Order: sequence, then C-alpha cells, then structure tokens
Amino acid sequence: MRSNLLTIILAIILAGAVPEKGVEAQSCGCAANLCCSQYGYCGTGNAYCGQGCKQGPCSASPSTPSGGGASVADIVTPSFFDGIISQAGAGCAGKNFYTRNTFLDALNSYSQFGQLGSDDASKPEIAAFFAHVTHETGHFCYIEEINGSSRDYCDGKNKEYPCVPGKKYHGRGPLQISWNFNYGPAGKSNDFDGLNNPDIVAKDPVVAFKTALWFWMNNIRPVLNQGFGATIRAINGALECNGGNPRTVQTRIGYYRDYCNQLGVAPGNNLSC
Repeated sequence: MRSNLLTIILAIILAGAVPEKGVEAQSCGCAANLCCSQYGYCGTGNAYCGQGCKQGPCSASPSTPSGGGASVADIVTPSFFDGIISQAGAGCAGKNFYTRNTFLDALNSYSQFGQLGSDDASKPEIAAFFAHVTHETGHFCYIEEINGSSRDYCDGKNKEYPCVPGKKYHGRGPLQISWNFNYGPAGKSNDFDGLNNPDIVAKDPVVAFKTALWFWMNNIRPVLNQGFGATIRAINGALECNGGNPRTVQTRIGYYRDYCNQLGVAPGNNLSC
C-alpha cells in the first residue's frame, strides 16, 4: 500500500514537470520569435522572456554572470528606447532599422556591457552609450555617415587590416564605426568579414549594434571611470576636444545629463573634454 502511494505521488510530480504542449526543451536553440527560459525551454510570455531569459526577444536582459549585476533590459525599457527614436523624422532610414530588440540581441555577445555592479553603478555607462549613439545617429535617424562614402577612411599603413580595393570604411551603425583598423577586428570578433563586407553594418541591425558594442567595450569602457569627458575624447577627441568643437561637446553632455536624469542617477564629474 505504501509502495503504491509513493508511486502515485512520484507520477504526479513527474507529470507536473512536463512542459506545456508545443514547448521544446533545448539549450537556447529556439526559433527567432521565441525566448529561451532560464530552465532551457522555448516559449513566449513572462515565464520564458522574463527574469533569467537566456536568448531571443527577452523582456528582461539575458542572464547575467554569476555574482549578479544590473539588468540592462530592465534599465533600457521600451519607453526609454522609444523616447530616443521617436524624435527621428518619419523619413529617416534608421526609423525602421534600429530597434530595442536588435540591441538586446546584440547584447548577448557583450554580456559585460552595463555590468558594473549595482543598477546605480551601471546606469551611467548605459546613459553614456545612448548619449553618444543619439548624437552620432541623430536619434537613430542615420544608419550611415552623411556623405561618408566620399571620404577616405583607409589607413594604408595598417598591414594587419589592409583596405580592400573598392570598399568604403566610412561611418556606419549606432556609433558610426569607421576606418579599416576598426572594421577588420570588429568583424573578426563578430563573425563577419569587416574588410570585404563593411556594408553589412548598414544592412543587419544586430551586426550594427554588435560593432557599436565592440567599439565601446574595447575603446570606451577602459576610460569610463575617468568621467563622461573621457568617453568623448575616446570617440572623437581629435575633432571635438580642447576647443575643437565645443558646441558638439555640449550636445553630447546634454544628452548624457538627460539620460542620467531619466534613469535616476547622478552624471558624476569630469563631463567635458
């Protein structure tokens, strides 16, 4: 009798553990429109796309490394992202190119972005990133640099990442990545041929965000603790800092202050370069 009772209880427990019909257990190999839950199942809704979501159109950011950290998706809410892109004109090419979901998809390759400890420690980095993106793209209006193809962004002295004849390395994507010495390693890190196919940055929004995050983590994150002014210098210091273009510097600072205010965090010191 006791044995039969244990068998029945075990059967009930196992039955409850079976996923709902149509939900497939796997290691984050879900279809593009499905989320991979923290338990490895594909589906939609908060149980799959919420806390612990590993991949897909997560409503919360993909699981953070052990030790915790800020949830970038919880900070970069739809209203925050839409508040930026809504200011772009209806005829802007970027209006139908950049989306919050493609940003979060790209973030899967750069999980350390926005992971500086607590939310308040991480928010200034997120605010700084979107401040520069806002300036570089005109509120997500531009996918490519205006008249960029007419400019020469080939460093012929760079032998590691030599320019390919006929290819243009002008600004593309959220941070308007440019030059062969950036396209080459950005492509190498993100599985595309940056030297032979730089145009993909203006055609694939996930790749576009990946190049921006690559540039950020390699060139800007190292100086972030020096203040927002150092990030301006890292992006365009030769043209804007030391009195080069004070109006542009103030524009970047204005966006940064605004986003810090929206995120409820102090902008810190050393804002100008």
